[in-house]
Amino acid sequence: MREYIRRRVLEITDHILETQATVRQTARLFNVSKSTVHKDVTERLPSIDKQLAKKVKKILDQNKAERHLRGGEATRRKYKSGNK
Repeated sequence: MREYIRRRVLEITDHILETQATVRQTARLFNVSKSTVHKDVTERLPSIDKQLAKKVKKILDQNKAERHLRGGEATRRKYKSGNK
């Protein structure tokens, strides 16, 4: 694995662990695609550090379980403000 990819994987991992950020938020911050973030933390990270990979997986699973709530809240705000 190239060194810049390894560094990015570890930076993304640190960010997700510190902030509980979603894949979308992390991708926006690091200026990469959601697919890249997902691949970094699900495929590349386990080859670097299995323990960190488990911690990040827990956060990603939590975000996935809550995503329908976030979407519903966003829709509620949209219609409440009148921006249809």
